[in-house]
Amino acid sequence: MAKVHPQAPVSDPFSTSSVGTETFTRWMKSLVCHTNGCTVFDSKGEIVYRVENYDSKGSSEVHLMDLHGKVLFTILKKKLQLFGCWNGYRGNFTGTKKEKPCFQVKKCSNINRRRDLACQVTVGFNKYWIVSLGRKKQGFKIVNLAGDIVAEVKQKHLSSGMVLGDDVLTLKVEPYIDHSLIVALVTVYGLINMRL
Repeated sequence: MAKVHPQAPVSDPFSTSSVGTETFTRWMKSLVCHTNGCTVFDSKGEIVYRVENYDSKGSSEVHLMDLHGKVLFTILKKKLQLFGCWNGYRGNFTGTKKEKPCFQVKKCSNINRRRDLACQVTVGFNKYWIVSLGRKKQGFKIVNLAGDIVAEVKQKHLSSGMVLGDDVLTLKVEPYIDHSLIVALVTVYGLINMRL
């Protein structure tokens, strides 16, 4: 069940030393019945990540896991935030000890901002933006402060030109970027838009 292409070799999902752009397919379906979530496949058709949301869409707690169920990130929505704010913690965060989040995503207000800027992302001391590619499209990109694209999400197109459904997306990640972190950020954007 773990392969889309049965002959494909297993790749290391934590590799951040790729020389070229990595392409993933994000299917907005959970592997667990009766849950909201998504499954992420690498370019060889292997399941690399899965997201499980055991509550309702737009839940306040979501887990990004590898194929075997190891929690890579715990994503928590901060309470009492006017425009929405999510914190991401490495591993299975329980909240029992004070721990700084690995990343934070804040939804931008419509007041005093460019129309295409959807969210501000903070990873350590680095800042990024999630930029929407249009209202009707699900597409968006993650850019650094210089405007360089770090990752991009678009509706999946087959090589024949056929467009797949709204629940199948292509995620392109630039080299030397932590893939699991990017998938976590894409997951937060899905939560913001009530797609997960």
